[in-house]
Amino acid sequence: MIVKSSDIQKIDIKKNNLLLFYGKNEGLKNQSIEHILKNIKIEISSFEEKEILLDMEIFVENILSRSLFEKEKVIIIKRATEKILKFIEVIVSKNLQDIFIIIQCDMLEKKSKLRSYFEKDKKYICVAFYPDNEQTLSKISYTFFKNENIAISQANINSIINKCNGDRGRLLNELNKIKLFSLNGKKLNTKSLAQLVSLTEDHNISDLIDNCLAKNQKKTLDILNENNFSNEDCILITRVFLNKLKRILKLSIEFEKNNNINLTISSAKPPIFWKDKEVTKQQIYKWKPKKIKNLIYELNKIELNIKKNLNNSLNLLTDFILEQTYIN
Repeated sequence: MIVKSSDIQKIDIKKNNLLLFYGKNEGLKNQSIEHILKNIKIEISSFEEKEILLDMEIFVENILSRSLFEKEKVIIIKRATEKILKFIEVIVSKNLQDIFIIIQCDMLEKKSKLRSYFEKDKKYICVAFYPDNEQTLSKISYTFFKNENIAISQANINSIINKCNGDRGRLLNELNKIKLFSLNGKKLNTKSLAQLVSLTEDHNISDLIDNCLAKNQKKTLDILNENNFSNEDCILITRVFLNKLKRILKLSIEFEKNNNINLTISSAKPPIFWKDKEVTKQQIYKWKPKKIKNLIYELNKIELNIKKNLNNSLNLLTDFILEQTYIN
C-alpha cells in the first residue's frame, strides 16, 4: 500500500508490521522512523542488509527460536537493495506477528520487484521520500538559527543548503555542527564555516576507513549507521581510502623487513600522530603487502563502478567496506 511521506502520522506499526521507506531523503526517512517509534516501547535493532544476507538462514532461525528476539522487536534494515526481498518473503511465510520490520532503501525504479511487493499488498506500507526543495530546507535553517540566536549571512545559509543536495538529514547534521561550534561563544563566518564542515566530514570518513582496515566490524557499522553519507561523498571516501592504503602498504613492507612494529611506527614518514599509532599497528598486523596491493586494485575498480553508477554508489561502496571487515 502506498502512503505519502506527508501522511506518516497515520501509520500504525502494530497494524502494518512491514514498512518500506525508499528515496534520496535520508533525513526525512530518519525523522519519520523516529515519529513512528516515539511512543512504541519495543526493543529496536538496526542491521545492514549485508549482515542479514551473509547468513540469512541463521538469522531467520534466531528469529524463530527467539534466541535474539525474546519479545516484540523492531528491526531496521539499512541500505537495503532488491536482494532483501528474499528475506522478507521468508519472514512473511512464517506469519510472525510480533516482529516489525522497517526497510530503508535508496531510490527504487517503478519496475522494482521490492517496491511492487509492498505497493500491491494492503497489509504492507510503501513510502517514497523525495529530496526536499530549497524552500523547505530554507525554512528549517531559518527556524534553527532564530531559535539558537546564531548570526549568519544569507550567503552562508544558501551555501549550507546547496551542499545538502535536498537531504534534510545532511542539513540537520550541518546545523548540529554549527550549534556545537557556537556553544563555546565562537562567531561563525565564511572561513570558520568552511573549516568546520570540511574537518568534521574528513574526521568521520577517516574513522570509517581506519576501523574498516583494522577489521573492527562493530565500529565500522556504527559509523555507517550514524552518518548520512551521500552518493556524492563516495568519491571522497574512495580517495581517502586509497591514500590510507598506500601509506599502510609502505609501512607493511617496512615491517616485513625489520619485523619490529614499534620501529616501523616510530620511523614512519610523515610521522604518525600518537592517537593513530594503535589503530595503525592493527592495520599493519592484519594486512600483508600482497593483500594491500590486491585491495588497491579492487578499490580502483569500485571507484570506476561508482562513477558509472552514481545513483547506486553508496550501496556499492558500503558493501565493499563491510566486505573488508569480514575477510580474514
